[in-house]
Amino acid sequence: MLAFCGFVQTTSAASPYRIVNTAKAMGAGGIDYVYADNDNRRLYVPRGSQVLVFDEDMLNPAGSITNARAHGVAVDPKSNHGFCSSSPVTMWDARTLETIKTIPVGGRPDGILFEPLTERIYVLSHSAPNVTVIDGKDGSVAGTIDLGGAPEQAQSDGQGHMYIDLEDKDQIAVVDVNTLKVTATYDISSKGGGPGGLGLDAKNHILFAMCHEPATCVILNADDGKIITTLPIGNGTDGGGFNPATMEAFSSQGDGTLTIIKENSPTDFAVEQTVTTKSRAKTCTLDTKNNQIILITTERPATPPSATATNTTMVASLTRLEPATPANGTNRPDGGRPRGGRGGGYNNGPAMLDIIVVGR
Repeated sequence: MLAFCGFVQTTSAASPYRIVNTAKAMGAGGIDYVYADNDNRRLYVPRGSQVLVFDEDMLNPAGSITNARAHGVAVDPKSNHGFCSSSPVTMWDARTLETIKTIPVGGRPDGILFEPLTERIYVLSHSAPNVTVIDGKDGSVAGTIDLGGAPEQAQSDGQGHMYIDLEDKDQIAVVDVNTLKVTATYDISSKGGGPGGLGLDAKNHILFAMCHEPATCVILNADDGKIITTLPIGNGTDGGGFNPATMEAFSSQGDGTLTIIKENSPTDFAVEQTVTTKSRAKTCTLDTKNNQIILITTERPATPPSATATNTTMVASLTRLEPATPANGTNRPDGGRPRGGRGGGYNNGPAMLDIIVVGR
C-alpha cells in the first residue's frame, strides 16, 4: 500500500500543468491584478468601481469592497488588514470585509505588495511618488520613494530588500525597506525590455524579470544584478512570480499562455511548459496551499450561461457594476497592457469575468 501511494505521488508531481478549474461572473468594468489571500482563503479581483471577493477554494462569491476603483490588492496577514491600490487607498478588515478607512495617496496607484519584515504595504505608481509606503497595522503613511521610473511589479525577500521592476527604464530597482532608499539599480536592457512581471527565489537570491520586448525572461542574481541567462516566454506578460515549493517561476501572458520555468539549480533553468489559458489572461497569483496559479481575463459572452462547458462554476454577479473609465490608449497587439493605462480587456458594457486555475 505504501509503495502504491508513493508511486501515485511521484506520478502526480511529474504530470503536466493544465486548467483544473474555472469560474465565470457577469459584470462590467476593467480588471487588472488578481490577488490570493492564502491565509484567509480569499481571492480578490478589482473590477470597475469595486473589488470583488471570491472563496479561493470554491471560487464562489464571498463579498465585495465597494467604492474602490483599484488595480490591485494586498493583505497584511499579521494584522488581517486589506488594502487596494486606488486613490484614495481603501483599507478593510480582511476577515469581515468591513471598510476601516481611506488613505489619501499621490501619484497613480497601480501595483501593490505587502512587505513582511516591516509589515508595510507598498503602493506602486507610474508617476511620482512611485511608491507610497503604508503601515499595515494602522494605515498611516510611513514614507514615499521616487524610483526614477514606472514600477510594474515588486517582490520582497523578507530580509530587508525590495525588488521593483521599472517597466519604462528596463531596470530593476533595489530598495532598503528599513531606510526606504534605493540602494542599487540593475540594468537588463541588453537582454530584455519593458519588464512587466517579476519573480524571486529568495533562498537562492535569483530574480526572474518577465519582459515584453523581446518576450523574454531575464534571470539575474539578486545580490549584484549579474545576468545569468535568458529564456523565451509568451507575448504580453503582465504578471509573474516564483513558487519555492516547486522551484518554478511563472509568467502570465496576454496571448493566452502561461510560461512555467523550472529552476534545476541556481545556474540551471529551463522552460518546463507553456500552458494554453485564455486571451488577455495576463495577470496571475499563486495559491500556495494547492501550488496552483490563478489567472483572470474578461470576454464577451458568446453563448448563454446554460450552454457553458461542464466543470465550470457559474458565479452570479455580486452587485451591479458601473462601467469603468476607458483605458488610456488601446490594447497592445501582443495582448499586453498599454503602459500607464488600466489593463484587463473590456472596460465598457457587460462582459464575463473568467477565473482560471492552473495546476497539476
